Amino acid sequence: MSALGAFTFVLHSHLPYMRFGGRWYHTEEWIHDTLIETYLPLLDTLYDLKDEGVPYKLAVGLSPLLAEQLADPLVIQHFTPYIDERIAAAEGDMHYFETVAYNEHLRFLAEWYRDRFVRTKRAFDERFKHDLIGAFKRLQDEGYIEIITTAATHAYLPLLARDGSINAQIKTAVKSYQRLFGRAPRSFWLPEYGYRPAQITETGRERPGIEQWLAANGITNFIADTHTITRGHPTGVASGKVIGVYGSVAKQYTLPASAYFYEDPRDTNAFTPYYVSEAGDSQTEQEQNPRVAVIGRSERLGQQVWGSDLGYQRDFDYRGFHRRAGTSGLRFWRVTGDGIDPINRDTYHPDWAAYKIEQHAEHFAHLVGDQLRRYNQKSGGNYGLVTASFTGDLFGRWWFEGIAWLGKVLRHLAHNPDIDLTTPGQFIAQHPPAESLDLPESSWGTGGVHFLWDNEENHWMWSPIHDAEERMERLADHFTTPTESERVVLLQAARELLLVQSSDWEFLITTDEARAYAIRRFSQHLERFEWLAESLEEGEPDANAARAWYEQDKIFTDIDYRWFSAK
Repeated sequence: MSALGAFTFVLHSHLPYMRFGGRWYHTEEWIHDTLIETYLPLLDTLYDLKDEGVPYKLAVGLSPLLAEQLADPLVIQHFTPYIDERIAAAEGDMHYFETVAYNEHLRFLAEWYRDRFVRTKRAFDERFKHDLIGAFKRLQDEGYIEIITTAATHAYLPLLARDGSINAQIKTAVKSYQRLFGRAPRSFWLPEYGYRPAQITETGRERPGIEQWLAANGITNFIADTHTITRGHPTGVASGKVIGVYGSVAKQYTLPASAYFYEDPRDTNAFTPYYVSEAGDSQTEQEQNPRVAVIGRSERLGQQVWGSDLGYQRDFDYRGFHRRAGTSGLRFWRVTGDGIDPINRDTYHPDWAAYKIEQHAEHFAHLVGDQLRRYNQKSGGNYGLVTASFTGDLFGRWWFEGIAWLGKVLRHLAHNPDIDLTTPGQFIAQHPPAESLDLPESSWGTGGVHFLWDNEENHWMWSPIHDAEERMERLADHFTTPTESERVVLLQAARELLLVQSSDWEFLITTDEARAYAIRRFSQHLERFEWLAESLEEGEPDANAARAWYEQDKIFTDIDYRWFSAK
């Protein structure tokens, strides 16, 4: 090999399920805003690179919930009037800053936004012909990207009580992926990086590690946080006590002893994928016990992009997020400086931002090369893998310039002979791990444990989730030969339970970002599930309610309720 090692971007995108949820607040407007700021600019950038002949590769994660919504005719149909409203709002600002509150620069920015919206709408209509899933699929079919999947409703897998629920979350995701992209997925994003190894419960029940359910569903690898691989401290944690500051939760949280992470002097661990468990020696045992690899993300690169101290996105010349124009909702102001109140921020200058994008892209490309070079030297010439993984909508939606930066980084790296661009599935297929590693229970959250998804603000949710899991398991085991009405109700009950299990509800409550919405959606799906389950248990399956709720959500058309079975 001429290259020192390989590099992969992993951008994982997920949104809660909001189809037919109205426009305001935290409903379809959230999807459409992210289409304008993240997904359409990302597709445009990737297709521009392809047309320029840039031999790039990266992994794009689309959660099943997001992919189902991007494929939904109703969500797509509603996008056109929404972007027309954004164009009209920008034109309204052009008039306002020209004739009422004269400001030449704000008038320029309003026109600049108007032109961006027009280009985005043209790409949606003409370049991608309203088929965003098809656009991603073509890039994968041509070898530019690998589309990775995750749990069906982004459930926080370590805290689910029944293995049938873990199986159903993964198998539903695989079926959805096969229907939308015409092939089986190879790579998996653990929701919230939440991992749980094999365990024996207090009642003596043996539970396989999450990797065994991934292997059973054809997954070859998953991404984990850095400290899960290195056994070092999570970011910002140097002792057993951390302060969790998330919306209404701002308290000292003492980590359990099992969650303490100790520094591992083998700091090269994160550059090497590992098998999570050993396979048997014989070919038969290997076929019966397929191995799943874990890939650790680069903490250094993650902090460089998104860190609170040195992250690119905090540069003073980039567009700020937290101030909008009262007239249109457009963001006309830049970051300006640390600790500056949004009302005192300076106006945004796209040309200043463009200069910084180029600087930061070149800097990042050099960092990737430096990391691979150091690992190559320290390991005696080994071919390593550096993985930079991020939540997808951080680019564009939160860091407005992030998509343009990503395109420039890919251009730099694609022409660097020392670096091979790859994807997780491709790397594992070409370079199977040579060693196995036992992983601790972990996540990306506060303290590296489950705090964000199970704390005093949201702990009340887990008892009804676990009760519903056991109830669904009993129903799946009991109804082995259902009537048509029973089958319809069982399938919808399974969909409702998947939606109850979404990690979005716990997270939005913890962060206080959309507490009322999260509680309402959680309660709605739980009530539906309980209604359907009770109708089955009483021998009067309510197929009419099941069909009506299916028409409202229209998700996971190929689900099988038997996936929840204990058998």
